[in-house]
Amino acid sequence: MASHQSFAHLTSEELKSLSADQAKITLDALNAQITEHDIAYHERDEPIISDADYDKLVRLSLALEEAFPSLKSDNSRRLKIGSAPSDVFAKISHARPMLSLSNIFEPEEIGQFIQRIYRFLNLPETTEIGFVAEPKIDGLSISLRYEDGKLVTAATRGDGTTGEDVTENIKTISDIPHILPKSAPEICEVRGEIYMNKSDFLALNNAQEAAGKKVFANPRNAAAGSLRQKDVSITRQRSLHFFAYAAGALSQPLSDTHSGFLSQLSTLGFSVNPMTTQCISSQELYAAYQAIGASRGNLEYDIDGVVYKIDRLDWQMRLGQISRSPRWAIAHKFPAEQAETRLVDIDIQIGRTGALTPVARLQPLTVGGVVVSNATLHNEDEIRRKDIRIGDMVILQRAGDVIPQIVASLPEKRTGNETIFHFPDVCPVCGYPAIRPEGEAVRRCTGGFDCHAQSVERLIHFVSRDAFDIEGLGTKQIELFDELGWLKHPSDIFLLTSKKEEIAALDRMGEKSANNLIDAINSRRRIGLERVIFALGIRQIGIATAKLLAHSFQSLHSLQEACINAQDINHPAYQDLINIAQIGESVAKDLIDFFCQTHNQNLVKYLLEEIIPIPPEQPQSNSVISGSIIVFTGTLTQLSRAEAKAQAERMGAKVAGSVSKKTDYVVVGTDAGSKAQKATDLGIKILSENEWISLVS
Repeated sequence: MASHQSFAHLTSEELKSLSADQAKITLDALNAQITEHDIAYHERDEPIISDADYDKLVRLSLALEEAFPSLKSDNSRRLKIGSAPSDVFAKISHARPMLSLSNIFEPEEIGQFIQRIYRFLNLPETTEIGFVAEPKIDGLSISLRYEDGKLVTAATRGDGTTGEDVTENIKTISDIPHILPKSAPEICEVRGEIYMNKSDFLALNNAQEAAGKKVFANPRNAAAGSLRQKDVSITRQRSLHFFAYAAGALSQPLSDTHSGFLSQLSTLGFSVNPMTTQCISSQELYAAYQAIGASRGNLEYDIDGVVYKIDRLDWQMRLGQISRSPRWAIAHKFPAEQAETRLVDIDIQIGRTGALTPVARLQPLTVGGVVVSNATLHNEDEIRRKDIRIGDMVILQRAGDVIPQIVASLPEKRTGNETIFHFPDVCPVCGYPAIRPEGEAVRRCTGGFDCHAQSVERLIHFVSRDAFDIEGLGTKQIELFDELGWLKHPSDIFLLTSKKEEIAALDRMGEKSANNLIDAINSRRRIGLERVIFALGIRQIGIATAKLLAHSFQSLHSLQEACINAQDINHPAYQDLINIAQIGESVAKDLIDFFCQTHNQNLVKYLLEEIIPIPPEQPQSNSVISGSIIVFTGTLTQLSRAEAKAQAERMGAKVAGSVSKKTDYVVVGTDAGSKAQKATDLGIKILSENEWISLVS
């Protein structure tokens, strides 16, 4: 996968110059990164890049889709909100979607936002539009549902459609009323943000550090981590607060304006941010943005921007939403806060895929109310481009108030004692060569599972949901068994079955848990080949690509042999590999690199001594839809989308995400949208769900 930094530097002209295959590979890699960051931010509450860098990745993903419309699919970033809810909590379906907001960064974009509203509503330019400007609280979104005045459920945003049930945890927060006055609607959903005050955050981190526990990166992470505790007593000990700012489902409206709705919320006992301001022009909105931003450093809670909303609720309804964001609201993000400090040293960290990431060790300083002592330097090109040296005075910023970054060095403040940092060409952990592939910004350790810096994360990936998915063997268990010296390679997982007594003797395990774990491990000795390929953690090989490889090669041995032969690009095996759909030269290179390393060949050998990969069914070659291209759109009621897609593929069809002239059938469910219309315009055969079932049966 290409680095964040190399993606961020792509220009619109460079995007347009990509071939369709290059664009597809880049978009897949981008979306894989974004999904990884969504999980880190929304599920683990441990973001690994800044909001600003995340926004760049999303904007780049959307720009690629605009430049290459054929790449738009149901997995598009424009359709994504947050991340899938965690399995730790029960799930709650939102009565109304919890949307995310589009972002703007420059003052002139306020006027563009307003002009889009005028055009969409077809309003005369003399029409006055009222707005509300609200501080954008940097916390965790929540939806509270009251029935007959009583709090019945509380759910996180999740993926926008389904969230996590945190009702009992929410009841520990004093800002949230359990009972509403009789004037409240019979059904009343109130949405807002859970946050932690800066002083409470610092006290919590001090207590965590004193107890030898993990400290939180910022108040947002602390609030999210505190709320999403299985043990409610832990949430009760944390000082959390709540600001209300939106409605979900209401059995009757509270007002015909958003400002009126906020006033009603106050009478119902909810806290509403006092800096909320009514405005009627782009100038007034920007003035509110500047005023709120100027008070930012004096606030007891973190904000990362200002949200602009249309005040009239009937206009909000007319404007509706586009993809995952409302047309009637937008977030104006603050620029990153900056400060000056000294770079004391540079360390190298090794990620799961072997990426060597330089980390600056800094003279500690406070930025935005948080003490910072480390900052990412991205890669060796970034160090060279900014001429950063050990001992330099540097400008530090917390972009998006999450991950600190060094903006620039200050050469005019050098004393002559600074030293140039030489990037290592061997892994500092395992000693394997660290190779930088041509055209990439990241240098990677080639040690794989033999590198302890990678092995734990790779093993965690190995047992993840789309891989071996072994119940009872999660991150904590992997880390514990690694500390005990029981795990290094994937095959070691299956050797755990001989350690039942040792496992049972561990803290919080016992005989029953040990038996359950061993049963779960044994149940995965026969497993789908595509899961095995994905579990190996090969760069750029997601579950979809793993399925393609499983269908093409039918065994892990055949895939490995083909990759070994494909080292010679003149060998037929190389052409066979790159001819597989979605496998271009870049993906083929990563496959070849993996399977041609001796330690990975041994890994596969020992793994196959413990498991039996089951090849997928070969698609039919003589069915009524063999060779056809199918597009599914809308909501299917008798089949899940995944089931319908699998059925089509088993029968030899290809399932596409967008409609084109090459499409043979478009299967429409309820709420079918633009794809159905495009199929009609192109004269493509449209099938209802019942017609589809009849055809394939």
